[in-house]
Amino acid sequence: MTASTHPECDPLSRAVDEGDCHEIAERLNRGCQCVSLDHERLRAELERDPRDGALLATINTTRPHLFADSVVFVAAPQLERIAEIVDAVERVAATAGWQAAVLQAAPANARIQSAAAGAFLGYDFHLSPEGPRLIEINTNAGGGLLNVALARAQRACCAEVEPLRAMVSEGSPSDPERAFLDMFREEWRAMRGDAPLRTIAIVDQEPRSQYLLPEFLLFQRLFERCGYAAYICDPTALHFEAGRLWLDGQEIDLVYNRLTDFDLDEPQSAALAAAWREQAAVITPHPRAHALFADKRNLVLLGDEAFLERCGVDPETRAILAQGVPQTRTVRPEDAETLWRERRDLFFKPAAGFGSRAAYRGDKLTRSTFESILVGDYIAQRLVPPSARRLSVGGEPTDLKMDLRAYAYRGRVQFAAARLYRGQTTNFRTPGGGFAAVVALPCAQP
Repeated sequence: MTASTHPECDPLSRAVDEGDCHEIAERLNRGCQCVSLDHERLRAELERDPRDGALLATINTTRPHLFADSVVFVAAPQLERIAEIVDAVERVAATAGWQAAVLQAAPANARIQSAAAGAFLGYDFHLSPEGPRLIEINTNAGGGLLNVALARAQRACCAEVEPLRAMVSEGSPSDPERAFLDMFREEWRAMRGDAPLRTIAIVDQEPRSQYLLPEFLLFQRLFERCGYAAYICDPTALHFEAGRLWLDGQEIDLVYNRLTDFDLDEPQSAALAAAWREQAAVITPHPRAHALFADKRNLVLLGDEAFLERCGVDPETRAILAQGVPQTRTVRPEDAETLWRERRDLFFKPAAGFGSRAAYRGDKLTRSTFESILVGDYIAQRLVPPSARRLSVGGEPTDLKMDLRAYAYRGRVQFAAARLYRGQTTNFRTPGGGFAAVVALPCAQP
């Protein structure tokens, strides 16, 4: 490869110490504005099946801000600490004390035990100068396969993006597409042992109108290439009869559940709920996983060292969480005066929310919105400002906010991707923003 033609993107030719590594990552995020996304290669990644002939054109027309044109740079120790936090949360969630506490007030469907762990946990982080901070955890985190395709479609416009070639090399032990597929197989084996997996349904409400429909198609093709019959459907197309889950006369073995009806208690989820209660199909992710990990009120407990100690959590794990989880409290009307006074340092989120809906930075709150938060089911999290990525948008240098999502399964990080945006919360409406591939900058061992 030829030397970089972008002086602001000085090549990182050797591993440096950790402090310098963080500084270089920040410098690259501020100064490297080169475009690295190869749109033709992305088309090839998204249209590996002839049936997806105009998939990229559809994305560009109706979802123009799904993908950013450049990568983000992260110091490798940041990713290592993210993996430590993910593992720590998993260890806590496995304790009897944690499960008793979070399931006590959970809906009945969440208290049903399952050997399946729940696919696609998404751990979302802001990268602070002191290290990564866990902002929230989501079940059925979207974007996994889209980000794999995005990472494979990067070209080395300068030396810094070259690590992407090795990061997603086909067939390597770290191949994320293979990791995603093995995750579903592991979910199946956990519940069905050596029985053959034959049929998979990817289920979401009105899936053809969903913003991430392209990802549903990618998963359908992936499952089909591995010999499974795969379908995309609305939950109302399913029915439960004779102890089995059916779709158009075909028995469904496994459901990749993309619904935001996390507890399966809405009328349109009736067949899925019945199958879940009877364990008639492997449903993943499921209500129990959401209660154990993704309920926003869990962030309060993750930061409660006394509670964690009572659960038998070891000191090392408690220390990791104390460092990695911002202080979070339950919003109570009796704390209104204190919360209003401290609002500029807080971020307010609905306990059962998703997709940044009805979430507010405290410094942007009006009094009327604050009053509605007080009577809603909210948490208040210590504000951790997102880091920034400067890119050229329409020929103008533009600062975009950045967060990082770690896709994880059973405590193991499978893949990391970034999201670039403007505004209070992540979105896919920002010119120049969207999913962005991550380049990890290596650091020398101390």
